[in-house]
Amino acid sequence: MALVVKEIEAKSILRKYKKIDSWFLSAYGMNLYRGCTHNCVYCDGRAERYYVDGEFGKDVSVKVNAIEVLRHELDPKRKRSPLKPGYIMVGGGVGDSYQPIEETYQLTRKTLLLLSERKLPVHILTKSTLVKRDVDILKKINQRNKAIVSFSFSSTDEVISRLFEPGVPSPQKRLETISFLKENNIATGLFLLPVIPFVTDDLEMMEKTIQDAKNVGVDFIIFGGMTIKEGKQKEYFLNILRRYDPKLEIKYQMIYPGNKWGGAIPQYYNRIHLLFNTLMKKYNIPKRIPPEFFKDILNKNDLVVVILEHLDYLLKLEGKKSPFGYAAHTISQIHKPLSTLLNDLLAIKGIGKTTGKIIREILLTGTSSYYEKLLKG
Repeated sequence: MALVVKEIEAKSILRKYKKIDSWFLSAYGMNLYRGCTHNCVYCDGRAERYYVDGEFGKDVSVKVNAIEVLRHELDPKRKRSPLKPGYIMVGGGVGDSYQPIEETYQLTRKTLLLLSERKLPVHILTKSTLVKRDVDILKKINQRNKAIVSFSFSSTDEVISRLFEPGVPSPQKRLETISFLKENNIATGLFLLPVIPFVTDDLEMMEKTIQDAKNVGVDFIIFGGMTIKEGKQKEYFLNILRRYDPKLEIKYQMIYPGNKWGGAIPQYYNRIHLLFNTLMKKYNIPKRIPPEFFKDILNKNDLVVVILEHLDYLLKLEGKKSPFGYAAHTISQIHKPLSTLLNDLLAIKGIGKTTGKIIREILLTGTSSYYEKLLKG
């Protein structure tokens, strides 16, 4: 399949999030490329709602002025207020920043150089081993602030990867890249996302992936199920699924009702999350990015929001109710420093005695003992 490249001019590169993203610990993100020749069968970047031009997997738009625009956006002389503290997320849902075309244009490398100049922390999400090329810059960023490189997998099965991730380096090569980065003291994570229903979501397959991740020393594993949006994404995915096992299509019809977000039924997600949680306890790996990677980076309000959202996730993973998600949302709307409200926390909507005690501990110590216990336990 021949690559079709379209060079485009971007009006903006840096995208500010409405609130801190507790999955990636980022307040800003960017897409340097639109479209992705990794051509993962399950990628929802193929869906119409993302407005990616051309044929996904074959056509890539390159933002050739990205560095010039980003330099302008990061210039402290033109900003009324400094950037919100947090990791800068390099890599997006509509194009891996280290897909093969990066070898030619080097937009990601130039971006990292610029972020290094500005002494900004960086989180990269990729499926590519090309990130090894930039270890020199990543080490500088990590010394000045922090750098995290995360890799996404649907499993570590070589045969399945060749079919469902045809343009991606093999799982073994990705695992070797994680080892290489760890040897260079770069924090690494594995995003087991998505697991493919009835293909990579069973006990044996998931355990092998988690064990492989443990063996190369990942610092955390973040998990998620698959979405299938109606239209191009669903049609393309089902065509490949039929090649793998045509009998599975009817099972997909049973768990994917065709809602606007492409989500599966809750019972399915509950089952795979329960399985994931059981395995993660066995291998003692954090299920969210641990606080040592962000407690000295985020402002206090965002630190509280992130830990409360992590607590909410961890409790629900156990099948328990949680008051922490609502509390996190409430605090994300507060613009004054929480430290000024230390004696009035219980007056904030959604914050009871238990939540207030945890917030106080976070503000005073940068973490929560209850949270750290749940993170691995």
